Formats: sequence, structure tokens, C-alpha cells
Amino acid sequence: MARAASCRALRPVAVWAALAVCALPALAQQPQPATEAALPAADARQWLMRVQQAARVGNYEGTLVYSASGQLTSSRVRHYWVGEQTFELLESMDGRPHRIVRHNDRVQTLWPQSRVAVVEKRETLPGWGTTPQAVDPLALDSYELRPEGASRVAGREAQVVRLQPRDMLRYAQRLWADIATGLMLRADVLAGPAELNKVLESHAFSEVALGVKPRPEQVTQLLDRLDGFQVIRPQQQRTTLEAEGWAVARPVKGFQLAGCLKRGMAAAGDAGTVMQAVFTDGLTHVSVFVEPFQPERHRQELHAQRGATATLTARRDEHWITVVGDVPLPTLRLFADAIERRRP
Repeated sequence: MARAASCRALRPVAVWAALAVCALPALAQQPQPATEAALPAADARQWLMRVQQAARVGNYEGTLVYSASGQLTSSRVRHYWVGEQTFELLESMDGRPHRIVRHNDRVQTLWPQSRVAVVEKRETLPGWGTTPQAVDPLALDSYELRPEGASRVAGREAQVVRLQPRDMLRYAQRLWADIATGLMLRADVLAGPAELNKVLESHAFSEVALGVKPRPEQVTQLLDRLDGFQVIRPQQQRTTLEAEGWAVARPVKGFQLAGCLKRGMAAAGDAGTVMQAVFTDGLTHVSVFVEPFQPERHRQELHAQRGATATLTARRDEHWITVVGDVPLPTLRLFADAIERRRP
């Protein structure tokens, strides 16, 4: 599951371990080791399409728990599908309070303590929804789907599969899908065999109600309640790498360019823009951010990892590049090296 909340895709520029291992058995029984071979491609594609459809048109409410690097956080989630329209609400239950409200492409993120609201019309690039229950069948180009039996998550019967990567550029993931509806109930990102396949991070429902009566008014009534908030309206427009003077000189195997945006923050004293290119292999995503180099802000190149999410920054002449994704750091370096300036 690539993302817990829409803000995760924007983490490096602006803004969804020991504790994980202890906490997760309470959320779901562990599956038995895999005893079956990979599913034939046609059967695997059908399985993933069912999961994708359930994520898009399902109506559900529940508590989604995220665990990584010794930290455990939870959010209340509502997702309704009514007449080709999507309504989502995500409210944090731990840490710094915030709320994400989405109606189709309208997204509002509110931070009550600081009285800040981020209001945007968001392009629907992959991985930018508030709830991460979908997997694109494109993933089968880079992963094998191996059944691992059945288990239970949040009191519901689930089929367990493992998406095993065909190379070392990405992590394995173990997925639990509701047998009755196909909705993703849990996803673990796993380290490689050298680290004994330990869980790097996990998203799981601790409780969930599926097939609920849609209540879109529970979402829409929260839109535009912005009195007393400082409202930030990020400006964004769809663009292309070529139009911005960039190109992918050496594509990273298995990843496709999902889209490219140019965005700016309507904040005092910040007139700059950032280009964001999103790449996907159908299961996970990598974002490449490019912005003008500013010595007062961009002091040191770095690489870091929290849970499965790695971040790498580097200077490229007069530009600053930030690459972030749920992939190993060597994969991020390939992305950083792949993008090249083609126009002075």
C-alpha cells in the first residue's frame, strides 16, 4: 500500500520496527508461510482488479492504524461512492490533530492547533488519495503474486497474498484483502531476505464496517468551514518534464511516469515553484521534486529512511532535487541520476 494519506506524497517539500512487531498481532493473525506457487498472470490480474474496484466504489468506515519505526498512529476513515462521486474523510486520532476532507478533486487539510488550512484542487495522480486501498495491475510487470492462505483482520476473513519483487529495486508487500468484497484490509511492506523479511511499515484496519449506507453529507458539511484559519492555497498545474526543460535519460526498470505537476505555495514571501514528477510501478510510487537551489534553505545533501519511506536530496547545478518513495535507497539514487537538465 503505497500511501496512508494524501500528504505523504508531498512530505519532502510541503506538508498518510520493535513497536510494529509487538502491535501488529493484535490487529490480525499472522498468515502461514507461503506454500503455493505464483498465480498465473491472468488470475493475478483479476485478483488485483477486484481489489482496485473495491477501493474505488466501496462504502466503508473504520479505524486505520499505521506503524513504522517504533511509532503507531491511527486515523478514522470514511469513504463513500455516490453516483460517480467520491467523498472521503480522514481524521487523526494520535499526534498532532489534523483532518483531511476530499470531495472528488477538492481537498482540504485542516490543522486546528495552528489554525492553518491547506485548500487545493488536486490532480488525480496515482497514490494521492486519502486512503490507500488500491493496487494497479501494472504491478504484475515487477512482482509475482503468491497466495499465502487466509487470515482475519478486524474480525473479517481475508485472503493473504505476497507481492514478491522480480528484482532488488523494490520491496515485497504482503496484502490482506476482504474475501467478501475485495477491499484491502491490511498491507505490510517487507525488507529483503538479508533482513529476515522484517516488517518495515504496516497499514491495517483495527475495526471496519463495509457496505455501509453512504453519508456524503458527513463529508461535505466539513468543507469550507475555514473561519479563523489561515488559508493556504497551493497553486498547481499539470505540465511535462519536457516543458520544464527536463528528461528521464535512464528510465528506472519497472517504473512509469504517472504525471508531472508544477506547484507553488501561496504563502508570504514564497513565490517559488516546485516541479513534481510521480513515477509508479503499480504498487509503490516515487516522487521527484525539482526546485531552484537556495543556499539559505538547501544547506546539506542527505539521505534518510523512516519505515519503508526513503528520502534523498542532492544539488544539481542551480537546482535542488528531492526524491522520496517507499523503495530502497539505491533505487532513489537511480532516480536522482536518471533525471537530466536538457535546456539551459
